Amino acid sequence: MRNAEFDREKVLRAAMKAFMHKGYANTSMQELKKATGLHPGSIYCAFENKRGLLLASLEQYRVDRATKFEQFFANSNLTLLNLKSYLDNVVIECISCDSAQACLLTKALNEIAEQDSEIQQVITANLARLQQALAEKFAQAKAEKSISTDKDCDHLARYFLMGIYGLRTFAHTHPEAKILEQLAEQLYHDVSQ
Repeated sequence: MRNAEFDREKVLRAAMKAFMHKGYANTSMQELKKATGLHPGSIYCAFENKRGLLLASLEQYRVDRATKFEQFFANSNLTLLNLKSYLDNVVIECISCDSAQACLLTKALNEIAEQDSEIQQVITANLARLQQALAEKFAQAKAEKSISTDKDCDHLARYFLMGIYGLRTFAHTHPEAKILEQLAEQLYHDVSQ
């Protein structure tokens, strides 16, 4: 049997959207076929099964999000303001997102992580990487004297990450945009003071 030829990143991003829209359990192979353009046989050949496609999608999601995160810090040495821009972007995503969609990590964590230890480990590792990246940015902000030098960067990173995923989850209750903006502003205030 020969390997299927396709644009892997494009397929994984299409699968991500399908999983975010309906969740893992409610996304059928027919919907994945339609979303990715791959026949089920090609999906099985490339990813073993739907679960394998989800795992590969989670990895692509991590890569995409890490790249996007770093872009907020590419053009300026004002780390704390870049963290604010990143947080503002999270709010925009929460506000503009179709209510049926969610962050892939949040969706997978809520839906299947407790039943699948490998998926739980992947999600936990992804969140740990983001937490580490945030801790590094807070350390840079300390070096720039943008925040107090007595602040614990690991604690700030955990708190900031909790706030981000709290915002993403709370957004599913369909609050007014102003409420999400106020909550994000409070989060930023808490870590920057």
